[in-house]
Amino acid sequence: MSTTFKPRLQTKYVVEVREQIKTKFGLKSIMQVPKIEKICINRGVNGATNDKKLIDVAVAELTQIAGQKAVATYSKKDISNFKLRKGIPIGVKVTLRGSKMYEFLDRLVAVALPRVRDFKGLNLNSFDSSANYTFGVTEQIIFPEIDVDKVNRITGFDITFVTNTSNKELAVELLSLLGVPFKK
Repeated sequence: MSTTFKPRLQTKYVVEVREQIKTKFGLKSIMQVPKIEKICINRGVNGATNDKKLIDVAVAELTQIAGQKAVATYSKKDISNFKLRKGIPIGVKVTLRGSKMYEFLDRLVAVALPRVRDFKGLNLNSFDSSANYTFGVTEQIIFPEIDVDKVNRITGFDITFVTNTSNKELAVELLSLLGVPFKK
């Protein structure tokens, strides 16, 4: 008999959040309730054109943070002012779905964001026209998986919550009920 593990926030979404949003907005079906489809984490690596080891370090750090293998991103075209050639690695990305996505969201909300210095909440103006939410983290050391003593450079990255709705109010309610701390 095998029992499958479901992250705490995934269970909370299925049991509580869907029903709360359905009743608050008067939706007819549980299928109309929005959900987070994926979380994308992107990190540009400054100086990667000169030092190829920086990409390997960034991949290792983002893999530790996300709990899933990160991949390098490559430049699409030549830009002479930045000494950039097409096909050179310039950043790192990882896309989380399913239970790994909910585990990362739980660690982000419960552990990492409270460790940010002078944190007053996330800005509500960072939603795009498709009701996806993007914000930047200035230091990777807010995550407990990163050993501060082994970090050569403190860098940040962007986190995007991709939802399946285009209604900003529904997306704000969804993320708020899942524990994402917005400014009042």
